[in-house]
Amino acid sequence: MADDSFFLFSKDSFPIKAPKKSPLALRMVVLVFAMVCGVYICSICLKQMGIRTNPGFLNVEVIERPCLEPNIEPWEIPYVHYPKPITYARSECKCNPVRYFAILSMQRSGSGWFETLLNNHTNISSNGEIFSVKVRRSNVSTITETLDKIYNLDWSSSASKNECAAAVGLKWMLNQGVMQHHEEIVEYFKTRGVSAIFLFRRNLLRRMISILANSYDREVKPLNGTHKSHVHSPREAGILAKYKPLINTTLLIPNLKQVEDTAAKALEYFKSTRHIILYYEDIVKNHTKLLDVQDFLKVPQRELKSRQVKIHKGALSNYVENWDEVQKSLKGTHYENLLTGDYRK
Repeated sequence: MADDSFFLFSKDSFPIKAPKKSPLALRMVVLVFAMVCGVYICSICLKQMGIRTNPGFLNVEVIERPCLEPNIEPWEIPYVHYPKPITYARSECKCNPVRYFAILSMQRSGSGWFETLLNNHTNISSNGEIFSVKVRRSNVSTITETLDKIYNLDWSSSASKNECAAAVGLKWMLNQGVMQHHEEIVEYFKTRGVSAIFLFRRNLLRRMISILANSYDREVKPLNGTHKSHVHSPREAGILAKYKPLINTTLLIPNLKQVEDTAAKALEYFKSTRHIILYYEDIVKNHTKLLDVQDFLKVPQRELKSRQVKIHKGALSNYVENWDEVQKSLKGTHYENLLTGDYRK
C-alpha cells in the first residue's frame, strides 16, 4: 500500500515531459519542399523561354533573326527571294535578296554571247543551257526539280557566284521542253517569282546560215578536230566563216515562217509573266540595252564584256553558196528585208 502511494505520489508530483523532436528532420522536410518548388518553377520558366531540357543535355533553340525587307515597291515583293542552299551556307550574304530569271531563246540567236555578258557581272549567275540534257526535261517533274535546284543556289557550274549572287538563272531554248510544257512552266514562273528574258534574232536568214554552218562544223570539225559553237579569236572565226552553206530555197520561206510563229507563240504563252523582250541586233548596235537588262534584274549597273568573236560579219552574200537563188525566192515577199539587213559588231 505504501508502495502504491509512493508511485502515485511520484507521478503527480513529478510529471515526466516528452522528449523534444529533432529540428534537423524539420529542416530537411522544408528543404526538400523548397527544392521541389524550385524545380517546378524553373521548368515552367524554361518552357516559356523556348528551351527544352533533356536528361543530361540542354538544347537551346536558336531563332534566326528575319532578314529586313529591302526598300522596294510592293509589286516587286514576289520576285525577291532569300534562298537557303543545302550544299553550303550563304554566310554574310544570307540577307542579300536574289532575283530568279530564265533566258528563253532559240539556237543561234546570240544567247551564248548574251549569257557571257551577263556572267561578266559580279552579281549575276547564269548557269548555261542546262536542259540541253534530255533527261532533265523528260517530264514536268524533272524540269521543276532541276529549276528548284538552280534557284535554291545548289546548282554547281563555272558561272556560279554562290552565296553572294543577286540574280541567278539559266539559258533555256524553246525546243527544250518550254513549248511542250508551257502551261506548267508559266505557273512555276508565276508561283516562284521567276522573270523571263526573251532573246530573239530579227534577221532570221542570218540565223539560218549560222545554224547550217554550225551543223557543218559539228560534223567536219575544221578547228583541229574540235567542234566549237563559239570562238574567241579572229583566226578561228575566219576558218569557220569559210564554209558557205547551200540553202534549200523550196523550204526557205516555210522555215522562216515556222521560226516566226514559234517566237510569237512563246510570247503569247508567257505574256502573264514578268518578262522583257530583247533582240540580238539591238544589243550589238546599242550596248545601253544591257543597262535595261541590269535594271530588269535589279543589279548594279556595270560595263559588261565578252571574249566571244563573231563568225559571220558583213553582207550575207559572202556566206551563202546559192545566194542568187535565195534572193530570187525572197524578193517581193514579207522576208525581202532580210536580204539587206546588216549590222556591225
